[in-house]
Amino acid sequence: MRFGCGVVAASLFVASPLTAGCGLDTEADEWNGWTVTVYYTAVESYHNGPLETVRGCGDFECTDANVEIGSLPEDFVDAVRDEGTGRITSGEHASQYLNWSYDVGFWLDTEPRGTRGEALHPFESAAADGIEPGTRLRLKGCGAAGRESECGKFSAATWTIGDAFTPGLGGPRHLDLYIGEEDSERFTEGPDFVTFTGATLEPIEP
Repeated sequence: MRFGCGVVAASLFVASPLTAGCGLDTEADEWNGWTVTVYYTAVESYHNGPLETVRGCGDFECTDANVEIGSLPEDFVDAVRDEGTGRITSGEHASQYLNWSYDVGFWLDTEPRGTRGEALHPFESAAADGIEPGTRLRLKGCGAAGRESECGKFSAATWTIGDAFTPGLGGPRHLDLYIGEEDSERFTEGPDFVTFTGATLEPIEP
């Protein structure tokens, strides 16, 4: 989840944190009609596909961009590419994180991170294109597809924009919420793996 459109405005209520260059208007309904999805940290131990040799940066500073990180399950590596982060559970890098972005590739790290290099926190971190980093939001309504039990948990959280989509995967009125680490082989079938359509967001005044 990396790199969105540019940025913005100093105040949520004096000028919009949504950029015109991303195709969003500045009318009163700009926070209505959003698609809300989730992303997570993949965990190697829940994947068992054929092994793939992964190369990338050996640390967050990327002092060496061509380190052989190791052989990891293909389905785990694919999940890291899709989600942006994964935790390694085997080999010499066990307990470290394999992070990925479209412009850097893979790198080893001590924690899952978003596009600004900040640590991701479950039910706090969020990604969107065209919203100023640091903007804080609540999910005010989950739309027609949101069941009450699911909506309540996500609506109770305060989300902070600090991440963005890989180009082509986000777009206007799409919010991605970070829900933490994978905790079972069927994680993507669990109650936290939601998609809300027609959702309403509420920006929180600084």
